[in-house]
Amino acid sequence: MQFSEILGHEHIKNHLVKSASQGRIPHAQLFIGPEGSGTLAMAIAYAQYIVCQNSGSDNANGNESCNIKFNHLAHPDLHFVYPTVTTEDVKSKPKSSDFLQDWRQFITETPYGGLFDWYKTLGVNNKQGEIRVDDAQEILKALALKSLEGSYKIMIIWMADKMNIAASNKLLKLLEEPTDKTVFILISENEEDIIQTIRSRCQVLHFNALPENVITEALVSREKIDEKVAYKIAHQAQGNYNKALHILHEDNDELPFEKWFVDWVRAAFRAKGNATAVLDLISWSDQIAGLGRETQKKFLNYCIDMFRQALLLNYQAEKLVYIEPTVDKFKLENFAPFVTGNNITEIFKEISDASYHIERNGNAKIILTDLSIKLTRLIHKK
Repeated sequence: MQFSEILGHEHIKNHLVKSASQGRIPHAQLFIGPEGSGTLAMAIAYAQYIVCQNSGSDNANGNESCNIKFNHLAHPDLHFVYPTVTTEDVKSKPKSSDFLQDWRQFITETPYGGLFDWYKTLGVNNKQGEIRVDDAQEILKALALKSLEGSYKIMIIWMADKMNIAASNKLLKLLEEPTDKTVFILISENEEDIIQTIRSRCQVLHFNALPENVITEALVSREKIDEKVAYKIAHQAQGNYNKALHILHEDNDELPFEKWFVDWVRAAFRAKGNATAVLDLISWSDQIAGLGRETQKKFLNYCIDMFRQALLLNYQAEKLVYIEPTVDKFKLENFAPFVTGNNITEIFKEISDASYHIERNGNAKIILTDLSIKLTRLIHKK
């Protein structure tokens, strides 16, 4: 993958090229950025630049055979670790090497994809992946091998915040006593989710969400669509190129989210003093509880976005509103008056708490029912 293929982040590209050219390559780096910002793509391009001894900002003029291997994600000096789960084929102790073919397909098809897209590639629903100690053992084995090109060995750990305690401790030992010419690139969406002892041993690079004009230009040049359409999609994507592609191809996972959200707030609004509507809330909770945990967390994040958009509209900040509901007879401007400064903080807290407990394998039906009953009170709060 070439630096020229990566959207935006020119200052980060220049920094990585300059430091590598001067031989100042940290043994451990942490790339922090939201989904769709290109952290994984940048890590691969950086690894290719180092291993293939390329030059210039276009990541070229190096070892041709090395670059070809990288283009197929098949270079022996490039190693990946990522969250895995048990599947029909791997029934116990899954590790990254068991899913290498799926991983290469995922990067090739969705280089800006997130954790949810990765789980879809694996075909899993009600499971949450993690990086286990078996992966740490694989890292030790991989780094014990000699470099094919006589250059650096690169270990990219994607979603490093998903490491369990045993894997984190094993990695910490490696970071404290790194082998010669070994580079670790850890990638995460949230810096605080990685333990402090690992963060303190990494050079941290922060990636911002992509600007609207960068996404617009990419959609026009790569997807061959009209500039006005591209700008509208870029505005809705909010700096997430992966989300922009989902919207463009109309396979956006948030389409059912909108209907579930509208059904939820309508039932919560009617439920005050109405036993029948309470039954609707319980039925809604049953429906959402039947989804995978990652889908549930993604949906709750969508709910937070919807409440935030309603608050902005209520405070007459129309230019910041990007969601355009498509559910019949639901208008954001009619819903907005019920989301105010008096209840928004509590609503955010309750939804965030629900997401927290779901991530820790709480009973989703009980959590969502409790959240729904609380929303009934909060949405009527003046």
